[in-house]
Amino acid sequence: MLLVTGGAGFIGSNIVASLNEAGRTDIVVNDLLGRDDAKWHNLAKRQVADIVPPADLMQWLTGRKLEAVIHMGAISDTTATDADLVMENNFRTSLRLLDWCTTHRVPFIYASSAATYGDGKQGFDDQWSPEHLRTLQPLNLYGTSKHLFDQVVSDRFVKQEPLPPHWAGLKFFNVFGPNEYHKGHMASVLAKVFDGAKTGSPVRLFKSHRDGIEDGDQRRDFIYVDDAVAVLRWLLDSTRVNGIFNVGTGKARSFRDMITAMFKAMGRPANIDYVDMPENIRGQYQYFTQANVGSLRRAGYNSDFTPLEDSVALYVTNYLDRPDRYH
Repeated sequence: MLLVTGGAGFIGSNIVASLNEAGRTDIVVNDLLGRDDAKWHNLAKRQVADIVPPADLMQWLTGRKLEAVIHMGAISDTTATDADLVMENNFRTSLRLLDWCTTHRVPFIYASSAATYGDGKQGFDDQWSPEHLRTLQPLNLYGTSKHLFDQVVSDRFVKQEPLPPHWAGLKFFNVFGPNEYHKGHMASVLAKVFDGAKTGSPVRLFKSHRDGIEDGDQRRDFIYVDDAVAVLRWLLDSTRVNGIFNVGTGKARSFRDMITAMFKAMGRPANIDYVDMPENIRGQYQYFTQANVGSLRRAGYNSDFTPLEDSVALYVTNYLDRPDRYH
């Protein structure tokens, strides 16, 4: 039996889908499902053994035997401001699961985040020594909560303190794809602009306020959710591989590239307007993120990542442009 925390969320529900497609139905989801057009739709096509609310999780774990814990559950809103709530959900719950998996000798795969890198001035190298991690300065509460947990795991490893028999942290970069619709303003730009673009409205992208960078050429490491799940599934099976790894394509692409690919998938010419970036965010806005995936490659992951144009086409034609958008 596998436990997937956050299993009704974006990446979590795609993990459940991948496991179902591999013939696994002995999956327990730990999540809140919400109401109306909320996360429960992400599991409507899936088969699971149980759904456990977060408040009941530790009690539910008592006496259980699990094959692995896949910990995706978190408050992932980078604009969240309730530090007590975020730390309880993202940091302390992760500690409790880490300790449970350590005690019961259960493999533990967890979601970290590229938000731990802050403004990127220290680069995007997934070294996870305590010394390197201390150089990172996340810009928001969400990134800080993930960073604190990475530091705990790293310290325990270096000090040779007990850890689960197999463990890995995944620093997800800009993941996009089906089942992200409940995320609101935290959804990918593609998901947010598609409906308007389909009705003929222009897509608005930020102008550049830096010399040498064109409007709309701010770049991110966009990775399709299927590729992110494939990395996780590989790490789950690679029981001799432990560590904290970047999960991105290793190739930054611009927002303009993504939106141009969307229009191409729709069979339309690009219709983009460039608007001034709000002054209150210009100082901290990131113009470039790109995962260094060398550690993942050296660990043995050799699958290709789907090119941006192909992954956007998959997302548009198989999900966004259909009445049923769910995976």
